[in-house]
Amino acid sequence: MKPASLITLVYGTLVSGQATYPNIPARFLHTLEPITALPGGFPWGPRTASNTNPYVDPPNTGVIRKYDFTVSRGTAAPDGYSKNALLINGQFPGPLLEANWGDTIQVTLHNQITGPQEGVALHWHGMLQKGTPWMDGVPAISQCPIPYGQSFTYSFTADLYGTSWYHSHYSAQYSGGLLGPMIIHGPSTLPYDIDVGPVLLTDYYHRDYFTVMKDVMGTVPAKVPAFSDNNLINGRNNFDCSKVAAGDNTPCESNAGISSFKFTPGKTHLLRLINAGSEGMQKFSLDDHNMTVIANDFVPIIPYTTQVVSLGIAQRTDVLIYAPANASGSYTMRSSIAVYPCSFAHQPDATAIVYYGTSPETCTSTPWPAWVDSIANSCQNDPVDQTVPWFPITPDPAPPVTQLVTIGLTTNSTGHTIWTMNNVAFRGDYNAPILLLSNSGNNSYPFDPEWNVYNFGSSSSVRFVINNPTGFPHPIHLHGHNFFVLAAGAPGDGNFPDGALTNPKNPQRRDVQVVAPNSYIVIQLTADNPGAWPLHCHIAWHVSAGLFLTVLERPDDIKNLKIPSIMAQTCREWSAFTNTTIPNQIDSGL
Repeated sequence: MKPASLITLVYGTLVSGQATYPNIPARFLHTLEPITALPGGFPWGPRTASNTNPYVDPPNTGVIRKYDFTVSRGTAAPDGYSKNALLINGQFPGPLLEANWGDTIQVTLHNQITGPQEGVALHWHGMLQKGTPWMDGVPAISQCPIPYGQSFTYSFTADLYGTSWYHSHYSAQYSGGLLGPMIIHGPSTLPYDIDVGPVLLTDYYHRDYFTVMKDVMGTVPAKVPAFSDNNLINGRNNFDCSKVAAGDNTPCESNAGISSFKFTPGKTHLLRLINAGSEGMQKFSLDDHNMTVIANDFVPIIPYTTQVVSLGIAQRTDVLIYAPANASGSYTMRSSIAVYPCSFAHQPDATAIVYYGTSPETCTSTPWPAWVDSIANSCQNDPVDQTVPWFPITPDPAPPVTQLVTIGLTTNSTGHTIWTMNNVAFRGDYNAPILLLSNSGNNSYPFDPEWNVYNFGSSSSVRFVINNPTGFPHPIHLHGHNFFVLAAGAPGDGNFPDGALTNPKNPQRRDVQVVAPNSYIVIQLTADNPGAWPLHCHIAWHVSAGLFLTVLERPDDIKNLKIPSIMAQTCREWSAFTNTTIPNQIDSGL
């Protein structure tokens, strides 16, 4: 067992960074003080994926998991090219955050970003934040940014279980390195022997995030597509330094090394795949090994077998891989970015080694034909009728509100490129978070429509028809909910044809769904979580350019929330900081 894992098992102990992500040694974290009751042998008691609706009956273990994060600038060279990066506890990717389903997670964040100084806020992707919408970590929506030199403690319940990640939601900072994996241990569906842990798949840019963002939102059309320089598996991959641009004298070493994973013959391995990138749709596979998909995002599903998994930005998929009893040698793990115009990459191929025995050997395995075909020809998620939730839930067949959203790509009056939802490019005000305004009874905003707020009042459910007439895919993420995916068109299908719903009695649920190029998706939320919830494309450059709206859910209930005074104090600290340091907010702020 790794030392960091031993630390996380102790109640109330501060957890520092870890350099790698070894196998997860236990099915759940054991608490020593106080000793947690284990009814049925588990911290979450008798709840299973089959008998429990996680949205209405999550456990409460009474255990607090404490973490301590310091964010700062530093030098990183995960592929051999040395660059100025944003780091958490001195590392990229950031430390693994672990908890049991029903635990309280507390993360104290210290902002030490200098050169220049920046604000920061961390979002805990996929956490519902029921009862704590102010802890969602989105500046201008749920909080003011944490200024340089200040600290803030996030505290929220691990109300869903499975695989996810955390990342900065301040501008495009996470593309600069502020991200890490998050595992919430909970009931399993199919048995497995070894939890391999998180497998982060990240496109990677040698330029700093602010420089990329300036080009993406610039006035030169040729610079708008943000081509990544490399692709990483758990923060590693090789890079050919001879391809560095002429005149670039940045230190660079070729063959920096790739990640490796030791498999055991005769055992079933759980891999937790996370697309924690900025733009690229990932296509994941393991040579000569089939994968059984058991969960998408935080939702266990009826298992199915495949040779390739497609993940849009921010999506997660848990897979089981069986290692034959007579397995030996080494095999190539592959994650490649889908071809243009689905994604933009100068070097799209990431590899790692899966080996049996004592050490990796030279790989001679070849990729699955299905994987090769998917990279070239599939710019979408797996069919929604193939991904059926394990616990069935039927959405409201006649929601009181249906909202049409049309995605757009255009230029503003100054010639800068922007992305829009219903002809509005979002731009947030860091000093005036929408949730805090609504809590004070202010649901009329002087900067709307720029804030792009949709107030759905006391509606019990809301259906969104999202049409994408652009030639690019968009991974659409909704905070505070696992939404129902009622329909998803293939590339080129055009606008949604009314009435064409898929599996309306138990549709796929997740928190990110890709809307394909020139196509549509239909999603629906159950309005059971009062708050101000972002609905946005999760491509970092698209949300920076405005592809974002806010779902204002049950404002009468928001007004009654007892929001802790630390939120107002953080806004006062941010205001004091910006009185002397003006943030260079050239984008939406998110």
